[in-house]
Amino acid sequence: MIKRRKTKQISIGNVKIGKDAPISVQSMCNTDTRNVTQTLQQIKELTDAGCEIIRLAVLNSDAAEALKNIVKGSPIPVVADIHFDYRLAIQAINNGVAALRLNPGNIGKRENVEKVVKLAKQQNIPIRIGINAGSLEKNLKDLDISLAEKMVKSAEGHIKILEDLDFDLIKVSLKSSDVMTTIDAYKLFSEKYDYPLHIGLTEAGTLKGGLVKSSVGIGSLLSQGIGDTIRVSLTENPIEEVHAGFAILKSLGLRQRGVNFISCPTCGRTQINLIDLAKKVEERFKNLDANITIATMGCAVNGPGEASHADFGIAGGIKEGYIFKKGEVVARVAENELLDSLEKIIKESL
Repeated sequence: MIKRRKTKQISIGNVKIGKDAPISVQSMCNTDTRNVTQTLQQIKELTDAGCEIIRLAVLNSDAAEALKNIVKGSPIPVVADIHFDYRLAIQAINNGVAALRLNPGNIGKRENVEKVVKLAKQQNIPIRIGINAGSLEKNLKDLDISLAEKMVKSAEGHIKILEDLDFDLIKVSLKSSDVMTTIDAYKLFSEKYDYPLHIGLTEAGTLKGGLVKSSVGIGSLLSQGIGDTIRVSLTENPIEEVHAGFAILKSLGLRQRGVNFISCPTCGRTQINLIDLAKKVEERFKNLDANITIATMGCAVNGPGEASHADFGIAGGIKEGYIFKKGEVVARVAENELLDSLEKIIKESL
């Protein structure tokens, strides 16, 4: 069992972060924040997939103004992503966001930082310091230390600004597109601070490559007890980020939301289109919020036998297949009826 690192607990809206709270799954809309209808539609879709916190890019005053209606209509807490302009941060807080993603050292004069922090403190609005390996301060780039150490130093600088203003509702991320740099940065930071950590890789890539890198990086950190919220950043529909996030957490026994899918690799015994069938099974049940395991197996040898621990499953045959439940065959149907039969048996059993 993984022993999680105990961190200071904060709240983003109604979602608790850190300490013994469940590790939350986040994503970011790829809509134009100014388009309230479109953004709310995507937030609803992400929420249905399991997303628990959503971040929105706030590029200008019109986007910050749109937050007012987005926050009112969003079923999950909204985080405003702010770069450089302190006025947008103030506008976002006044329009009801639950948190900011903002690096205080990047928004200009101290008096402007003080304005933002004072308002955030009054409203109990946490600030996530988001360190990115590709955009570190100039004074850090020439230091003769590792990139991970530079990232931690950058975080320390921003943290000091907030702590000097008596503000500690802080969450931190230290992201790189390189897996080992990301892991090292989070490990170094977690040895020095107890602020909650949002973990993930940045610019991880497209669905296949990004999933591999994110699973290795995020999974490694989580297995060491590091991480309080996660985002699997993918060049893909954000819904895939949410599914991937829960899949990583489920694989480590840290969250149990949704179905656990298993399937065997193909081999010469397979007489059914297993690859296509396994994809269809995942698509059919991806939004089923039930703590069950569904297996898609290529033949009767690997079916009820090797997958007897699965709650439900399919074992392929020749143009037909077997539906099994807890290792026992309960139906034999034609190949084109497998999905409907499996769904019917699952619904009747739950």
